[in-house]
Amino acid sequence: MSKAEALPDLFAGKMHAILFSKWKNRVKGRDWYDLIWYAANHPQLNLAHLEQRMRQTGHWSSDKSLSPAVFTDLLFETIDRLDVNQARKVVAPFVKDQQMLAIWSHDFFQDVASRIKTEG
Repeated sequence: MSKAEALPDLFAGKMHAILFSKWKNRVKGRDWYDLIWYAANHPQLNLAHLEQRMRQTGHWSSDKSLSPAVFTDLLFETIDRLDVNQARKVVAPFVKDQQMLAIWSHDFFQDVASRIKTEG
């Protein structure tokens, strides 16, 4: 991995995809699987990098910086709208231990989200 792409920056990119990628009515289950990995292994997210990506795509136009509280609100709103069953179905063919997917729920993802630490 190059120094230009530190894990907190990569996590910010993943969060941008989770928050703003629109795949019509399809859920990108891999992004949610990756969220679990980041939160468990490298929970630091570069908030300034996420804000920069949001500005580039028109998802953040405020004169103020993106705050941890606003980020958390956005993430929890996205989790509330998540079709968990569809996300599980998309990822299932690639997961050996199907029991791992049985715990996927809105509450589970909210717990995962609560482990994210923002920096920058």
